[in-house]
Amino acid sequence: MQVDLNSDMGEGFGPYRLCDDEAMMDVVTSANIACGFHAGDPDTMVRMVRLARARGVDIGAHPGLPDRQGFGRRELPFGPDELRQQMLYQLGALTAIAKAEGAMVSHLSFHAAMGNMVNRDPALAAAMMEAIRAVDPGLIVFATAGSVIERAAIETGLKTLTLFLADRAYDARGALVPRGQPGALVKDEASVRARVRKFLLDGTVTAIDGTVVPMRARSILVHSDTPGSLDLARTVRSEIEAAGGAVTPVSKLPR
Repeated sequence: MQVDLNSDMGEGFGPYRLCDDEAMMDVVTSANIACGFHAGDPDTMVRMVRLARARGVDIGAHPGLPDRQGFGRRELPFGPDELRQQMLYQLGALTAIAKAEGAMVSHLSFHAAMGNMVNRDPALAAAMMEAIRAVDPGLIVFATAGSVIERAAIETGLKTLTLFLADRAYDARGALVPRGQPGALVKDEASVRARVRKFLLDGTVTAIDGTVVPMRARSILVHSDTPGSLDLARTVRSEIEAAGGAVTPVSKLPR
């Protein structure tokens, strides 16, 4: 069993850092790097690319809305074409930085509100996937199983990787419980460990109301801004290895 372990990273800017990215890079196998809109800046992006390259961690673009104050979690009234251009701008920036460092971008994972907006609109999702494919048809798109984004990527001919969010609660439909609602964030070690073990052994997750729902995924995500994220990522990795699995970068997962 091979499982990717990924995290959204480089989500500070200037002297401000959200978590210990250096230590986190020793735990994960794929890094989704903020591209300068909701977080990140050129120096931070270069630092993250260099860290990932040195540790054999896959590099992914993590585009979001241009809203630092809201950390890209507030939906803003951008039109479909504006969102397409914002995504391309960020993907292009990270692609250029990675290339200059002798590395490559392997995947793309939408951040927060941008991802929510794309995932509600099949036409927008299709336009986004066509744009991604035009830049690099080999890019892998991270998505939730059965989502609009996953379907659009497959229909466009892009590879996908489905995610299980270890630190977020799910409802009975298999959708994420919105942030701000009680229990939406799972941050204690025992709960994360139990959730990951159940996912690895049974391919399911227990929803917030106790319903057991299927969870089709090949990668586990830990958000770097979750309190105690580094310890949680170490917990996830230890559970994968305890179950006889091997943490594997997305680009090396068997297809």
